[in-house]
Amino acid sequence: MAMEVTQILLNAQSIDGNVRKHAEDSIKQFQEQNLPSFLLSLSGELANDDKPVESRKLAGLILKNALDAKEQHRKFELVQSWVTLDNAVKAQIKTCLLQTLSSAVSDARSTASQVIAKIAGIELPQKQWPELIVSLLSNIHQQAANVRQATLETLGYLCEEVSPNVVDQDQVNKILTAVVQGMNASEGNNDVRLAATRALYNALGFAQANFSNDMERDYIMRVVCEATLSPELKIRQAAFECLVSISSTYYEKLAHYIQDIFNITAKAVREDEEPVALQAIEFWSSICDEEIDILEDYGGDFTGDSDIPCFYFIKQALPALVPMLLETLLKQEEDQDQDEGAWNIAMAGGTCLGLVARTVGDDIVPLVMPFIEENITKPEWRQREAATYAFGSILEGPSPDKLTPIVNVALTFMLAALTKDPNNHVKDTTAWTLGRIFEFLHGSTIDSPIITQANCQQIITVLLQSMKDVPNVAEKACGALYFLAQGFEEGGPSSTLTPFFQEIVQALLTVTHREDASESRLRTAAYETLNEVVRCSTDETASMVLHLVPIIMMELHKTLEGQKLSSDEREKQSELQGLLCGCLQVIIQKLGSSEPTKYLFMQYADQIMELYLRVFACRSATVHEEAMLAIGALAYATGPDFAKYMPEFYKYLEMGLQNFEEYQVCAVTVGVVGDICRALEDQILPYCDGIMTQLLKNLSSNQLHRSVKPPIFSCFGDIALAIGENFEKYLIYAMPMLQSAAELSAHTSGADDDLVDYTNSLRNGILEAYSGIFQGFKNSPKTQLLIPFALHILQFLDSIYMEKDMDDVVMKTAVGVLGDLADTLGSNAGTLIQQSLSSKDFLDECLSSDDHLIKESAEWAKLAINRAISV
Repeated sequence: MAMEVTQILLNAQSIDGNVRKHAEDSIKQFQEQNLPSFLLSLSGELANDDKPVESRKLAGLILKNALDAKEQHRKFELVQSWVTLDNAVKAQIKTCLLQTLSSAVSDARSTASQVIAKIAGIELPQKQWPELIVSLLSNIHQQAANVRQATLETLGYLCEEVSPNVVDQDQVNKILTAVVQGMNASEGNNDVRLAATRALYNALGFAQANFSNDMERDYIMRVVCEATLSPELKIRQAAFECLVSISSTYYEKLAHYIQDIFNITAKAVREDEEPVALQAIEFWSSICDEEIDILEDYGGDFTGDSDIPCFYFIKQALPALVPMLLETLLKQEEDQDQDEGAWNIAMAGGTCLGLVARTVGDDIVPLVMPFIEENITKPEWRQREAATYAFGSILEGPSPDKLTPIVNVALTFMLAALTKDPNNHVKDTTAWTLGRIFEFLHGSTIDSPIITQANCQQIITVLLQSMKDVPNVAEKACGALYFLAQGFEEGGPSSTLTPFFQEIVQALLTVTHREDASESRLRTAAYETLNEVVRCSTDETASMVLHLVPIIMMELHKTLEGQKLSSDEREKQSELQGLLCGCLQVIIQKLGSSEPTKYLFMQYADQIMELYLRVFACRSATVHEEAMLAIGALAYATGPDFAKYMPEFYKYLEMGLQNFEEYQVCAVTVGVVGDICRALEDQILPYCDGIMTQLLKNLSSNQLHRSVKPPIFSCFGDIALAIGENFEKYLIYAMPMLQSAAELSAHTSGADDDLVDYTNSLRNGILEAYSGIFQGFKNSPKTQLLIPFALHILQFLDSIYMEKDMDDVVMKTAVGVLGDLADTLGSNAGTLIQQSLSSKDFLDECLSSDDHLIKESAEWAKLAINRAISV
């Protein structure tokens, strides 16, 4: 087999499908039958300079994929199979890989770099392969540029694969020294310099100690800034990428360099090629992100010495930064509105301007207004579009008081431009800007309304007219109407939009039938806007919403007319079904929220359910998700009557719960189980064994994305509430699961923000489960079954109270559980609560909370505890 490896690797890249398939099967078979010799022959192929480049590259790629995978569980399996390989085999593979770094063929070197880093990612944390970094560092002093280049590339990948705490500081210093030396202008070879600059980008996370040392930091910053001036485009781009990363990782260390960086970035934005200029703008966007976060977190008052202070770099740079960004807005591309993924200097500049506005608020307005006034009426379209884009970009950040007077003047002008401007770019940006006006300056929280009875008619006429324009303009007009409707959401019994409801709905339905509705996401935008218009409608238009039901049902029915579809058409069909199910969901929620309309809607329930089941039968995952959500809404609206659909629907529910691959679908399905529990109450009993079995299986699987686990725990609570004491038989399975998850989630010290957020959602799920179980058993003779669990739950509450990192949601649920314990177990819980370490402090803290929901929950819990104690 090893003899033919070269030929098989070449065949696997053949244009002939059969040859390719046969080769791929042979490779797979070889891998499964004899992993050690498979990996050895691949590494041998990669290291052999006499072999063709194509076979070497693929050998390296397969080797890399034998060590790593996207799915966590697959990755775990691959790592295990590497770990258990014979040490001699591993040593031989590593020797081949290190040898390949001095190959003359750059593709082979680059692939070897990646594989070495993957192995390092497995072995260095286990304190294995200690000689790797030493041997890489010894390569740096070689004469041959290709070896230095490959070694720096390897060090870069290595820093990407392993976490900083795995490499000791002494080695970090040596790696950084090697990398920064390679970046130096004195390095004659551009390939080496580029590899070094890219390696620094990955190594920055390791440089905490070095950035805290003034001399070392000055040296690193000097070398990075010099590299931004290299004659080689890719090196300049990589150097600016390092600056962007430094701006977020080491924001608090930048004060000393910020003036120089401004000069470098300004020059690059004005004179350099686009890939470099984009990174130079990104530097300032990144600084904005940092300052917005700091100012949001601390509201400007700094307490404690660990928090990063705000240096107000943006505020200081404003007079020079804003003119630089405004210039970029004039560098539009002719066709940027048609291209979904377009990104260019003008778009980056406008995005950065928007972030600057959010960072400094009112201060930006006087700096931008003269540019707008000067350009908004110019004959050249680029100037009109840039002025409009500048205006739209600064609408979030400054106060409504500052913006409203300007918007009142601008609105009439914008509406005229949207109908009359001869240029599509200008119309596209004008419609986007109107959307931003409605999003940020219109709604119940704004004191002086910009939309009045007087101008509403004109606004709607213009937007509906604009929906007939070219797709990209029509899509933005839909977006503007979306925010217009949203602003009236809390509008009381009657809304300014009510008289136009019929006309708006008709116009949106017309858009969905346009021949070109699949361009620029137009159809999706029209349905999303229709949903928002329905969601924000009032009782006066309920009868019109009811008329929509058969219309949308008919549309959904049309997508089910069975013809053989290509995979591309099937994807489009599935997307349309998703939009229609989403639309029905909103309509059901609207009509189901008041008794009279709910009664009228019920005549359609059977037909709608039948349509949903047919959508499921098409078996496509995205539809699944939308149809599943829509069924949740239907269950909520139909209540106990939903029971009649369960025999047909149950198999799809089970399928959704089993869908590990698309974990969002699984999460949505878990939510729908909750909706059905609330609708059916104890009528769900016949299905509980199946549901509980699947949920318990999901929890114990390491293949399911962790984000689905908290909702599964909440779902235990929903089931227990629905079936009451019948939950008894699941206690022996559910309680240990809850207890071990509770122990995991109790302690988070030293965790990052993401983990703290996840831990809080996990705690909330666990507490909701306990709450549902205790409420479900209340007043049942079987409550004594729960007494053994009370102590553990109180200890859990103690430990999360002691950690001091609960968010408000968890706090409310936790104090509720304290009350549930007392309420259900009475005197059995009373003594335990009195003995617990922190119940009293926790309760007092909740009673004095500013959050009225926490306070309410705490007052109820206090009553329940007092009753339990006095028994």
